[in-house]
Amino acid sequence: MARTTVPFTLDHLDALDELGVPCRSCLFWELDPVRRGRLADAETRAGVKESWMSEVLREWGSCGRVALVDGQAVGYLTYAPPSYVPGAAQFPTAPASPDSVLLITAHVSDGYDDGGIGRLLVQGMARDLVGRGGIKAVEAFAHRRRRLSPESGCLLPAEFLARVGFKTHRQHPFTPRMRMELRSLVTWRDEVEAAFERLVGVVHPTKRPTPAHRDLN
Repeated sequence: MARTTVPFTLDHLDALDELGVPCRSCLFWELDPVRRGRLADAETRAGVKESWMSEVLREWGSCGRVALVDGQAVGYLTYAPPSYVPGAAQFPTAPASPDSVLLITAHVSDGYDDGGIGRLLVQGMARDLVGRGGIKAVEAFAHRRRRLSPESGCLLPAEFLARVGFKTHRQHPFTPRMRMELRSLVTWRDEVEAAFERLVGVVHPTKRPTPAHRDLN
């Protein structure tokens, strides 16, 4: 079974409907509560969602990852700098740190919940952000319930975030803000690359040039 992640693009938006999630027209993060409340029509909201993603892609770059299993989309997550996420201001643990990117949504299809797809998505996000440079951390507003509920909105479970490398950055009994430092990931990557180079050096040692024979006569 081949598993991988790819950048989330506009072409993947319609796949959200196929995954059976309401995120195609959800603007929980993309708009503040007042502006969001003025948009009741689902089609209009979906258009705003597409415009938001187009803007982020154009001005900042890829803002998500899609998990594929044998070529089929089974999950996704999205992230963006705090300046693109006005909906985050409503939480008591806001604002997010200015040196971070916000992980805002994630979903894994039924039947793949325990298959490590969530961890795969977070790893794909981390590789993307580390490769860009200049980003110190990823933060997320979490909830302390095991599953999403109407009371928790579009927040991610704190238990899941802790399992994939996040630590509590600002405490709150219901909606803590959690943070994953990318510096540690860079260090880990460098150590792995250095170890690989050492291994290659052992398997294929560098050939030293044979010294030229000098005529002593």
